[in-house]
Amino acid sequence: MEQKETKEKAILVGCQTSGDDDLRFHYSMEELEALTETAQGEVLVSVVQKRERRHPATYIGKGKVEELNTLVEELEADIVIFNDELSPSQKRNLASQVNARIIDRTQLILDIFAQRARSKEGKLQVELAQLQYILPRLAGQGIALSRLGAGIGTRGPGETKLESDRRHIRRRIDDIKTQLSVIVQHRDRYRERRKKNKAFQVAIVGYTNAGKSTLFNRLSEADSYEENQLFATLDPMTRKLILPSGFLSLITDTVGFIQDLPTTLIAAFRSTLEEVKEADLLLHVVDMSNPDYFHHEKTVNKLLEDLDIKDIPQLTVYNKKDIQHPDFVPTAGTPTAFISAFNQDDRHALKEKMEKLVMEMMDPYEVQVPSTEGKLLSQLKNETILRELSFDEEAQVYRCKGYTLKDHQITGQLLQFKK
Repeated sequence: MEQKETKEKAILVGCQTSGDDDLRFHYSMEELEALTETAQGEVLVSVVQKRERRHPATYIGKGKVEELNTLVEELEADIVIFNDELSPSQKRNLASQVNARIIDRTQLILDIFAQRARSKEGKLQVELAQLQYILPRLAGQGIALSRLGAGIGTRGPGETKLESDRRHIRRRIDDIKTQLSVIVQHRDRYRERRKKNKAFQVAIVGYTNAGKSTLFNRLSEADSYEENQLFATLDPMTRKLILPSGFLSLITDTVGFIQDLPTTLIAAFRSTLEEVKEADLLLHVVDMSNPDYFHHEKTVNKLLEDLDIKDIPQLTVYNKKDIQHPDFVPTAGTPTAFISAFNQDDRHALKEKMEKLVMEMMDPYEVQVPSTEGKLLSQLKNETILRELSFDEEAQVYRCKGYTLKDHQITGQLLQFKK
């Protein structure tokens, strides 16, 4: 029972303009509800208004604002959450007329990110995005900075609190950017090392809550955080993935994509998605039980395009087939797999499909390796896709057939053992 007490009571507000498609708007309100629950909020009611365009001063019309205020008092709501990013003036006007805390979709996502970030980088990315969001909204807001764990520095004579707050925030933003660039350099070095050793890299991408971490954990036997919540993963993790032939590759789990991702966040999480650029193969996980799966798929592909990663081979993995939506139709274009991440046979079939795709990127080889070359033989098992291995007793050699990556160092070593 204790848990219930801590949940904040929320009213959701959406404004459907003439350009918004009915179904699309309905899904975005549903998503706002899921986001609110992920942020430990309890949704009391949703208020929706249809308008030609959003009201420039208060987002919704005057009458609706009064109706909203009555609802807040009747239901004793703590917080009102708007389905779009509010401008600084809209936020100020609403705060002066509605007797509850006002936040928008952007702030809600930032709040979830703040709860979820595990690594130092993740935490810094979130703080940066929060500060960039707050900066233009400081005037007259009296936002206490203590919520971000930032104390105000010493003030010069005659300087207003507002100016000093702004200066403090700008200083902190510069400081975070410096720290992040150091972290990015570290990761670049790791990446260089991986490239040198030329491990084959797979990255899992997909809409938030599509089942990426569940699949990642099952494929790599890792323990990434998995939960039926939006944005359960915020930090990229890389683990080993062994394909059926014994071929060793690396697999990376990434942050979930979401439509209308706040601009401050796209910038902040770009470097988190940089990992994806280095991938040799993308697994695009789509939740086929979600009625809005088609738009989710489109959102992810659009973001990949924005990141300049549309040329990496992609395998679309339609997940949750045990509860697939009745209207589901797969999108043509990329190779596909239909799975339930919890089903072992499905996962094995997926690995076989991945191996096939990897082979298409490789060159075939046929060599005779002397039985004294034990180290090379074990490398062939891990670093190439070995298809045939037989021992010729007379010549005391192993006849090996398989596929190898063009620019892998082992490819050069094999030249001397060519038939």
